[in-house]
Amino acid sequence: MNIPRQTGEIFDILSSGQFICSNSADSRITKLHEVIDNADKYDLLYDYFSAIGFILEKGDEFYYFSRKNESKADLERKLEAACRWIDVLDFFKTFDNAFGSGYSFAANDIAVKIKIDAVLKSKADNLRNVFKLDDKMPYDEVIEKIADNLCKDGYAEVENEILKTHKILSSFKYLEELVMNINIPEEVQNEIPE
Repeated sequence: MNIPRQTGEIFDILSSGQFICSNSADSRITKLHEVIDNADKYDLLYDYFSAIGFILEKGDEFYYFSRKNESKADLERKLEAACRWIDVLDFFKTFDNAFGSGYSFAANDIAVKIKIDAVLKSKADNLRNVFKLDDKMPYDEVIEKIADNLCKDGYAEVENEILKTHKILSSFKYLEELVMNINIPEEVQNEIPE
């Protein structure tokens, strides 16, 4: 098996729960994406990581790891995180339906819209609770904390530190796909409180 020399670096990033995205501003990450995206190398890496219990998953312009067997605690933690990210996705899609991969934003711009949009304000207040933030924290700081979490979890990166802008990475599609795959049968829909 002739695995790529970047295998260790790929493993370090993906095993920490991060994504390798094609639209990262970090040239090291985009180069790793190109390595994995090569069909022959993808198959080699898939087999290699599978042998040690990791499944190399391919999304739309991004890669990540999943596991064959996960403990109940890991699944519960992932479900809690998924619920949190559903609220975040709902907030940003309310701000701008075009919010997604490649989108750039500044917390200040969103904070301005919160002041004139009652629905967005309500969703921002909900996110304060979700992220356990102070009720008196200004909205631009709330958005900045959420953006920091997006970056930490690999869905965004800082685009410009001076202007405090962030860029949404292709891995954000993972969250969008997660929400789109939620299927609530009609007979259950009436039982869910709004």
